[in-house]
Amino acid sequence: MRKQEFFGMAREEAVALLATAPVVRLASVGERGQPVLRTLHAVVLDEALYFHAAPVGEKSETVGQAAVMAADEMVATIPSHVFDPERACPATTYYRSAQAHGTLEAVDDPATKARMLQALMEKYQPEGGYVPITADDPRYRGAVRGIAVIRMRLEQVDGKAKLGQNRSADDLAKVLRFLWQRGEPGDPRAVDLVRAANPNVPAPEFLKECPVGARLCCALGPADLPQAVALLEGEYWNADVPRDRIARCQASSSAWVGARDEQGRLIATGRALGDGARWAYLLDIAVARPWRGRGLGKALVTLLLDHPQVRGCRRVHLRTRDAQRFYEDFGFRERVELPGTEMVLKR
Repeated sequence: MRKQEFFGMAREEAVALLATAPVVRLASVGERGQPVLRTLHAVVLDEALYFHAAPVGEKSETVGQAAVMAADEMVATIPSHVFDPERACPATTYYRSAQAHGTLEAVDDPATKARMLQALMEKYQPEGGYVPITADDPRYRGAVRGIAVIRMRLEQVDGKAKLGQNRSADDLAKVLRFLWQRGEPGDPRAVDLVRAANPNVPAPEFLKECPVGARLCCALGPADLPQAVALLEGEYWNADVPRDRIARCQASSSAWVGARDEQGRLIATGRALGDGARWAYLLDIAVARPWRGRGLGKALVTLLLDHPQVRGCRRVHLRTRDAQRFYEDFGFRERVELPGTEMVLKR
């Protein structure tokens, strides 16, 4: 039986995890009752989880059988010394997992099979570079007819998010401080997930300097791109930069932080590029106009400078046309002549 303190993943969150997971695992049985365990590429479409298979083989043998399809995400490992300086027992892992239970069905309709294959391409080859798949396209007609497509309707879905819900506020404060200071690649996002799962825990010290009604975020991601681009596309430094390039810049950052309002809307964004040790460059720092002059920009830049990929750098650079005084308060100074010649390749 699952511990009650770990309950709480909503159905839509569990379905989203199944839909976005790089791989999904299938557990079922074959025609002879033999166990079948496979790792699949899968997509969610029309309230069902779909995958493809060869017309003959163990995956195709599972049609008509009861099955479980599952996905999981390891959020962070929490070492024992966060909680106890001597005992090993408190060491743990924070994770999210989701699973669907049901009966596997064969899909015979060519149009549905083609839509599933197109969705699979959009998930795993989002850059395009191919003619879209349709059932009546002569380039795909034979492949669509010959491949097996199998689905499980998402009628029974559950999920589990183990993110410290069984810990006291004091323990979670230790966890948040540890994750931020350790600064491994997934740790900033882990801070956000742990806070979201424990909304009554006070903000840690590094997130307290934020105006009322706003909430700082340590790691923005792909779902934030449309709102981030909307904040940035009107700024002078992006005047001639297409929206898709602005989005690509954010997604490739070493550090990307932000802030949301009480409705969850993105109201500030800032990012950095760097090597985490010698240099970093702050870029694309923007605050929604209604929030300017309220201290949100200061809170955002403070968080970005303290980000694990920025805080240890010997030099932090930025460029600004009109905010020199604002950045001087953080210790920035106009660049003086340095040995050597700065060179730029323009394309």
